[in-house]
Amino acid sequence: MGKRIVSVAILLPIAIALIIIGGWPFYIGITAMIGLGAKEFSRLFQQSHQYNPSNLLIISGAVLFVLSRVLWGFANSEALLTLLTLAAMTIHIIHRERGNENSVIDFCITIAGLFYVGWLGAYIISLRDLPDGAWWLILSLGAVWFADSGAYFIGTRYGKHPMAPAVSPKKSWEGYLGGIITSIIFTPLLAIVLREFTPAITIAHALIMGIIVSILAPLGDLGISMIKRYFNVKDSGKLIPGHGGALDRLDSILWAAAISYHLINWFF
Repeated sequence: MGKRIVSVAILLPIAIALIIIGGWPFYIGITAMIGLGAKEFSRLFQQSHQYNPSNLLIISGAVLFVLSRVLWGFANSEALLTLLTLAAMTIHIIHRERGNENSVIDFCITIAGLFYVGWLGAYIISLRDLPDGAWWLILSLGAVWFADSGAYFIGTRYGKHPMAPAVSPKKSWEGYLGGIITSIIFTPLLAIVLREFTPAITIAHALIMGIIVSILAPLGDLGISMIKRYFNVKDSGKLIPGHGGALDRLDSILWAAAISYHLINWFF
């Protein structure tokens, strides 16, 4: 617990500063984080010695998704999606010809890593690049962090009914509900602070985002937990003391960024 608090105390101000500063300091930070998350995703499968997805393509492809979003937004997404999909199939055809009998599964893992970590991760850039994007991104991340914190503390104290025992035995329905309630309470309070910087964010916006993100984003946590549990691994890496690897920190954020981006564009 002590390591978790110290890590948050150090990294949270840095993350918020980078979001507010924006530009290439922010882009480089997110690109590095997504690249590390993609590496950890691939390594989870490779360490079993049963699967051999293309580590190089997963990492480079995820980074390309982020950089493409930085440089062109969604303008060249179709071309990049096509190129990476064809490259993945080509690589695993070659692996099969060299004797890898699991190349079909490896191809699917490579595609999953590219899209799940890279494509979804690039939404962090898209969200930041919206008008008033720094504040929208902070609000979205706040909804995630409030939900995570509420779920952790309430679940630890009152959790009795397992939510997804086959995937993450320690998570409870009490914790999940506590996370939703915490996000519903504190995300609008964060919006009150953010309104000092932008009138674009309203209390109603924050309430809606708090509800939707806190309900759906935990599925990102459960999804990565499902993969880790399959391979009997506690954390995806050891990047952050008390918090695990980059992918452990990105799991819910990948969902929150994508959901928040479309929520803002469609309804706000």
